[in-house]
Amino acid sequence: MARIRVSVVIPASPRQVWDDVRNISSHVEWMTDALAIRFTSERRSGTGEAFDCDTRVGPFRMTDRMEITDWEEGRMIGIRHVGWVRGTGRFTLRPARHGRTRFTWQERLQFPWWMGGPAGALVAAPIMRRIWRGNLANLRQRFE
Repeated sequence: MARIRVSVVIPASPRQVWDDVRNISSHVEWMTDALAIRFTSERRSGTGEAFDCDTRVGPFRMTDRMEITDWEEGRMIGIRHVGWVRGTGRFTLRPARHGRTRFTWQERLQFPWWMGGPAGALVAAPIMRRIWRGNLANLRQRFE
């Protein structure tokens, strides 16, 4: 299982950051590995929202199927990956000094055998960590 955790301090209040990240369709604007998001549920916000995300990491492309499993308004979004790659993820927002926000992204992912299974997860984790740190830098830039 790949376990990845990245974090950034954003120069905006948790409310301001939440108002941006709660809009799942806007994630393609700051996630370089997310190419497109298509909703597969009637819901567009909160627990039960489901979507497919076309993802690219280097030469590899896939559709990541996700469902929102937890939604704490202004604080947290939890997801479950239900496609080829399975697992859970979570965005959390916490107040930081001087009106800023600590934004943390963590995931636990299992890769299928044809993606290398546990060995694939071991190789993928540092690559994904680097990409997601860049994504969080992009998110922070939206508020600078």
